[in-house]
Amino acid sequence: MGFYYFDYTYFVFILPALIVSIWAQARVKSTFSKYSQIRTGCGLTGQQAAQRVLDWGGAYNVGFQRIGGSLTDNYNPSTNIISLSEPVWGSTSIASIGVAAHEAGHAVQYATGYGPIKLRSAIVPVVRIGSGLSMPLIIIGLILPVQYDFVVNLGILLFSLSVVFSLVTLPVEFNASNRAIRALAETGILTNEELAGAKKVLGAAAMTYVASTFTAIMSLLRLLTIVNNRRGRN
Repeated sequence: MGFYYFDYTYFVFILPALIVSIWAQARVKSTFSKYSQIRTGCGLTGQQAAQRVLDWGGAYNVGFQRIGGSLTDNYNPSTNIISLSEPVWGSTSIASIGVAAHEAGHAVQYATGYGPIKLRSAIVPVVRIGSGLSMPLIIIGLILPVQYDFVVNLGILLFSLSVVFSLVTLPVEFNASNRAIRALAETGILTNEELAGAKKVLGAAAMTYVASTFTAIMSLLRLLTIVNNRRGRN
């Protein structure tokens, strides 16, 4: 049952992923903090800039709402609402406009029928079910005799769906950022110098998704290693 204690697989697979995740979170927070102190020349708030990006991309009838927290901004395709955190909604900083434009970029993806985001939305229900069942099946499979390996194999297969979801998410997030930067440039919302700062903010944010994908892959590799080691002892 090496999944629960610090065996060698923890240090080989999980610890590196944990370090990368901590680094990515620290980087996005420090980058956002830095550029949230720099005001833009256009004077638009994050919400106003997001609306400009929506107009630019042909995404209409998209709603907005304020939410609490920091870096909790998101777009919900089921309600067609962009949720912006308080630090982003009314701020005129480079960081706020960059983050708000990124979320608007997701709305534009749906409006233009961007393939990867449609795929991601389609597999969400399956991934949720798989994530809920995977660990119980893996735990039960590791407890049962080795001849019941099909149980743990099914658990690992379901767990691998989260890896697929993470991999599909990467191009979606990078594309949303690229759309945001392009919109901010073509609409003249940000100057070239300000765009450089927005790129750094969105680049740092993208690294959190890379870290999440890396963690998912390493977790899957650890599970496979634990199961293979178990088979080798039987």
